[in-house]
Amino acid sequence: MNDEQLLRFSRQIMLPDFDIAGQEKLLSAKVLLIGLGGLGSPIAMYLGAAGVGELVLVDDDHVDASNLQRQIAHREQDVGINKAQSAARAVKDLNSNTRVTIIERRLAGAELASQIDYVDLVVDATDNFDSRYLVNQLCWQTQTPLVSGAAIRWEGQISVFDPTNADSPCYQCLYPESDTSSNGTALNCSENGVIAPLVGIIGSCQALEAIKYLAGVGTSLVGYTLFFDGKYMEWRRLKLSKAKECPICS
Repeated sequence: MNDEQLLRFSRQIMLPDFDIAGQEKLLSAKVLLIGLGGLGSPIAMYLGAAGVGELVLVDDDHVDASNLQRQIAHREQDVGINKAQSAARAVKDLNSNTRVTIIERRLAGAELASQIDYVDLVVDATDNFDSRYLVNQLCWQTQTPLVSGAAIRWEGQISVFDPTNADSPCYQCLYPESDTSSNGTALNCSENGVIAPLVGIIGSCQALEAIKYLAGVGTSLVGYTLFFDGKYMEWRRLKLSKAKECPICS
């Protein structure tokens, strides 16, 4: 690291268990962030500000006025602009040295698998089960760690899934596909609402889990799911075991 980086990241470097070694790991890390809405906005900004070397930002949606209530990477002047493009600008404003790749279309199949295989870690900030299942499946195929989060109404959750850990469950262990396909439509913000700071809380926790994993610091949420109730300010940490008949990880 050069002198400018030592100064910029000094507040992290002074942490005894993080130190220069942890910062260097972040600077060399590549992260794929899928979804640049309510969750993806703080994730992108914190990962960029913390010094993650390369971010690949993926979103095929465009900024709408109704997004501005909670999607803090975007501004009024960004309405109509692709969200990945707008978020990239926000990241670059914080840290011009972060390498940012923008993908303004929905990825699937071999193209998505290739992007996942390219990075060290994936952060899922999507808002639908189909995308989460696909990302989870491809992360397992490529042996790429996955940080997953969701937020709706007043409640949110965070989990970390690690295919390199033999004991780690996967997203489909948490939500078997048969359960979600039989309960009708999936919850989303446009139909059910969400309180603005909630996505910031959950997204920030996802960013923290990503940073911890990449830097090799602390204990991750692998094997657990963290639930947050914003209305009553309650956190619950639940053990999540591998599903014996999971078609993805068992």
